[in-house]
Amino acid sequence: MKLNRNRVIVGMSGGVDSSVAAALLVEQGYEVIGITIKTYKYEDVGGNVGNDSTCCSLDGINDARRIAQQLGIPHFVVDFSEVFKKNVIDYFVQDYLDGNTPNPCVQCNRTIKWGEMDRKADSLGAQWIATGHYANIRYDETTGRYILSRDLDNPKDQTYALWAVSQDSLARTMFPLSGFSKGKSREEAQRLNLGIAQKPESYEICFIPDNDYNRFLRDLVPGLESKVNDGSIVFDGKEIGKHSGYPFYTVGQRRGLGVAHSEPLYVLNVLPQNNIVEVGTDDKLLHGGLIAESVNLIKYKSINEKREFVVKIRYKDEGAPALCYVDSENKLHVDFHEKRKAITPGQSVVMYEGNDVVGGGIITQWVN
Repeated sequence: MKLNRNRVIVGMSGGVDSSVAAALLVEQGYEVIGITIKTYKYEDVGGNVGNDSTCCSLDGINDARRIAQQLGIPHFVVDFSEVFKKNVIDYFVQDYLDGNTPNPCVQCNRTIKWGEMDRKADSLGAQWIATGHYANIRYDETTGRYILSRDLDNPKDQTYALWAVSQDSLARTMFPLSGFSKGKSREEAQRLNLGIAQKPESYEICFIPDNDYNRFLRDLVPGLESKVNDGSIVFDGKEIGKHSGYPFYTVGQRRGLGVAHSEPLYVLNVLPQNNIVEVGTDDKLLHGGLIAESVNLIKYKSINEKREFVVKIRYKDEGAPALCYVDSENKLHVDFHEKRKAITPGQSVVMYEGNDVVGGGIITQWVN
């Protein structure tokens, strides 16, 4: 099917950002089709199913449908729950069982909001995909690559979670809120009379609407507590207590350890093979580098030799300078100029050059 270059599908969650994105594209003369993704079966995830603060709630779907009707555009609810379970929920659970701390939003962006939406756009003959993310895209004629970039002073910048989007997907992506602040988006929602200008933001992971990770893992993994309970909490090679299950701990955690010590203790490492949680003092959380896998490069096709970038190791991290390169096995090596605290396996590492996203990967280990 030949794709229509004036047709764009917009991922509509029913929130302020995606609703304004759709409305702006309608104003700009595009043939807009609203798509709302059903990402999980409500009965499968438990918790507060009716919580309308999550991006994929029933209330969100209803708001998206109402706004599409108001804009006069077609609207479809597509059920991606099976592929979402396989690629996001199962990944999330397994990563915790492997002793890591996953970021499911990155996986969702890679496989669902673009991977599956790419295919949906093709089936509807749409050239473009649009979302309400706060990010920018440009084409670099010199390198022939599509470059993702941030608004440096925008606290809502979302490029950290978009590093895994492929070049093919970026080539057909629009971010109508490029250059906007959250306040500007709310002003536009008010101007457009969308009725959701003051709608609260969603902070929870969509498939954990009650924000209780421990409850979620217990529900989805039968017998989890009996399998992982009463493992050892180890300090300086010696057992100092028992834990309630290693999947319920993350690197850098201080609260809820349930052990007493003369100094504050933090989780240093989670060892699932031995059901051990290692703890130590604050200084033991510092490491000079990391290795990451599942690498996706955006600005450059390859980084075979060490180059200096600013590197973020978590969403709210301001970033720090480091020497980076990708080896022949597509593993990213990062050597920070100064040691960083709580480098966490399972989280994303993202490289920046100025405002441009160079690329990223999933942290597998820290070094030195």
